Amino acid sequence: KTVMITGDHVSTATAIARQLNLVPANGRVLQGQELNQMSDDELHHIINDVYVFARVSPEHKLRIVKAYQAHGHVVAMTGDGVNDAPAIKASDIGISMGKSGTDVTKEASSLILMDDHFATIKSAIEEGRNIYENIRKFIRYLLASNVGEILVMLFAMLLAVRLPLVPVQILWVNLVTDGLPALALGLDKPEKDVMKRPPRSPKESIFSRGLGMKILSRGLLIGLVTLIAFIFAYNKQPDHLEYAQTIAFSTLVMAQLIHVFDCRSDRSVFARNPFGNLYLIGAVISSLLLLLVVVYTPPLQPIFHTVSLPLNEWLFIVALSAIPTIIWGPGSKVVK
Repeated sequence: KTVMITGDHVSTATAIARQLNLVPANGRVLQGQELNQMSDDELHHIINDVYVFARVSPEHKLRIVKAYQAHGHVVAMTGDGVNDAPAIKASDIGISMGKSGTDVTKEASSLILMDDHFATIKSAIEEGRNIYENIRKFIRYLLASNVGEILVMLFAMLLAVRLPLVPVQILWVNLVTDGLPALALGLDKPEKDVMKRPPRSPKESIFSRGLGMKILSRGLLIGLVTLIAFIFAYNKQPDHLEYAQTIAFSTLVMAQLIHVFDCRSDRSVFARNPFGNLYLIGAVISSLLLLLVVVYTPPLQPIFHTVSLPLNEWLFIVALSAIPTIIWGPGSKVVK
């Protein structure tokens, strides 16, 4: 909601507001004189019906900001003069003009519009929302991957089976498989409906909207499919531990690379075009090629405890790796 607060005459302010379609049919216009006669309680009861405040003083602007905040609104206040500075400072997001704004106003604000265009605020909000969502995606992918790595080792110890992964493989996964796709998620473009969503609460946790449960559930499944792959391969060739560890290592990597596409949306893995982030495609392909290098390059095989795998084993690995995303991806729901 946009509200006009100005020192101009009420007729001038009302005319401009109506040209901008700022005032609905039942919208109120309030003057500074009326504000002087109102108590804070009276202003609190009518503030949501007012769209234009005219002939106001710096003290009035401060009262107006506090009245909106008392209703639980997140208030952004714009201005360019010294008389706007107190209200800008008191608001949740103070916005000053970069060209016409005074130094005092700029110091009091948290956002400076370098082009003095009001529409730039919308672009800033969109960019800010996207940055916040990309941080959540980054955290979701990294923590789910790490939970999967921890659980596969924990379950193996609890079941008293041989360790599915050696330390150098875990280090490789953390540096390559986790690192490159996670960085690419930070460059993801905003979703189409990002500006249609209601503002998030300033008190909202980074793990809200079901993010914590997504991390645990995906991490659990990634760990389980990796352990299943290891046990199946080890039972198939009990005298060849490195073969089973290669299967487990490859399954863990593939499960994470498939899971990263599920992290791009809170709704479904199919909610976004997988080719909408070319950086992510490049990161996934790079991680996959590096996996093939450590599996099939003879000088690296003793270092990473890997062996070459036939094609039919890769079909088994990919099928198992897709399970965490297949189970949860299509039916993910946003918790509000």
